[in-house]
Amino acid sequence: MFQRATRVSVRLVERYLPDAYVFVLIFTALAAVAALAIERTPPLELVRYWGTGFWELLGFSMQMLLVLVTGFILAKTPPVKRGLTWLASRCRTPRNAIVMVTLVAMAANWINWGFGLVIGALFAREMARHVRVDYRLLVASAYSGFIIWHGGLSGSIPLTVATDGHFMQEAIGLIPTTDTLFAPFNLLIIALLVIAIPLINRAMTPSERDTVLFTPPEDAEAPPLVADASPAERLEHGWLLSVAVGVAGLVFLVDHFVGGGGLNLNIVNYAFLMLGIVLHRTPARLLSALQEAIKGGAGIVIQFPFYAGIMAILVGSGLATTLSTWFASFATADTLPVLTFLSAGLINMFVPSGGGQWAVQAPVMVPAAQALGADLPRVAMAVAWGDAWTSMLQPFFALPLLAIAGLKIKDIMGYCLMLLLASGVIIGLVLLLA
Repeated sequence: MFQRATRVSVRLVERYLPDAYVFVLIFTALAAVAALAIERTPPLELVRYWGTGFWELLGFSMQMLLVLVTGFILAKTPPVKRGLTWLASRCRTPRNAIVMVTLVAMAANWINWGFGLVIGALFAREMARHVRVDYRLLVASAYSGFIIWHGGLSGSIPLTVATDGHFMQEAIGLIPTTDTLFAPFNLLIIALLVIAIPLINRAMTPSERDTVLFTPPEDAEAPPLVADASPAERLEHGWLLSVAVGVAGLVFLVDHFVGGGGLNLNIVNYAFLMLGIVLHRTPARLLSALQEAIKGGAGIVIQFPFYAGIMAILVGSGLATTLSTWFASFATADTLPVLTFLSAGLINMFVPSGGGQWAVQAPVMVPAAQALGADLPRVAMAVAWGDAWTSMLQPFFALPLLAIAGLKIKDIMGYCLMLLLASGVIIGLVLLLA
């Protein structure tokens, strides 16, 4: 029964879901039509919102491109390749491979979402070399680990409300992570998802007839140094300068963590790059991996500005506030968290950014929680979980993972749709009842 439902979902998505670029164009049109119809935003003002906000994610776009590039570079180093190969070789059956990829991805995403996306994709690629398993489901399993990121150590909303000087501090003060990330209800959600998601992925394993195999391309190697090489070529194949720079970078990382610094996207990218420099040893090997990695970055470069424009439309027109207010208007103290979760999931389809999500919804949901006497930390985490939840349907964060894996969004979204439905029930029930 479950396999039949999955098969229907996969076939529907493969037939009707367009490329991720067309997907973002459709969402741009939907956001514009909704702003015109609901908020009565004048067309010229709407275009101004869109055009002005179009480049607001340039810094984040570069970070995401570097997630792809630096992670790929690190994965191509001999020690990491050997480690992934050894781990993948422990699996003998397709179902075990899917469970292992899911658990590794979930653990990595709980630590840091950027780290999790890269590790999940790389491990799925390596697993496909060792086990005869449906590659689409394997990559979907790697992406499924992303669903717990906002309840983990890099969750932007719980970290924001725990940081002195956040924009809602006058209204809610500081909310420690003991009340959000490490609250019993949040740990229960994570525990249930860690149990359920691998089992769901395992249950979606297609029959041998429906299995789609994929052999990742062979690794490109740097050309060897020839006997009559020029001084420039010898410098490119020398290890001293490259390793010295990489070691200096690793010294900075040690100092950063010893001094109490934490993981963020910049630190993850920096660590991947410096480790890649050291482990590749020569510039020639690193540049060979870079040339292979950068090919997959086109989707990130062209699509993220469109998402920035969509976010500008929803925020500038007031549509995001209107949606949040509507959900809060019929809530009680007990139902506000789950309704906040549902509204956050809807808004995340157009505003796929944890920080942006909180900026849009906090001015509505915080006063509603205070007026109803609802649990503020639970409401904040409801926004966080809504943001992570519909990422199973929103390709924004899947783009770097798909670029590493060599797939398109429609290849995995049929499986992700099933995960969306199951995880939504789990998260919603815990927010309502626990």
